[in-house]
Amino acid sequence: MHKKNLALIAIISLIALAARFIPHVPNFSPLASVMLFAGVYGQSKKYIILPLIALFISDIFLGFYKLEIMLAVYGSLAIIALIGFWLKKHKNILNVTSSTLGSALLFFLLTNFAVWYFGSWYSHDLAGLALCYNLAIPFFKSTLAGNIVYGTLLFGVYEGATYMIKEQKLATKK
Repeated sequence: MHKKNLALIAIISLIALAARFIPHVPNFSPLASVMLFAGVYGQSKKYIILPLIALFISDIFLGFYKLEIMLAVYGSLAIIALIGFWLKKHKNILNVTSSTLGSALLFFLLTNFAVWYFGSWYSHDLAGLALCYNLAIPFFKSTLAGNIVYGTLLFGVYEGATYMIKEQKLATKK
């Protein structure tokens, strides 16, 4: 499965790249789910680089932004992949669901903190931080919805297909 999973993660990363160019609700993205998936099903930690490369390629065309904020975005996604590495050994429906929801919260907290800290849109005090997080809530809702939809698709289809293949192999052995 080593090379098959690498190919699968590469294909999913390309789809995530293409999804950035299709009109969509802001932050309704497959990227966090792809990172979590790569962490769980990648045979090596180097697999997480594929979705990050896809993100970088899309940023070349869509435009770069403040470096520190970009690093927070990329770093948040890398941490989500690390959650996937943990999830690999603790995979069950509750942990997958918790990781999917937690990934959205982690992304929201880290990236918006970076926007407040490194950006110039908000005052650098507690009121500015609160305003930053408050104004980001609609984006958080979209991130959460995207993680739920794409996470369910990625994990559900993969696990369903794996189950069906195992059942088919058992049926042919009888």
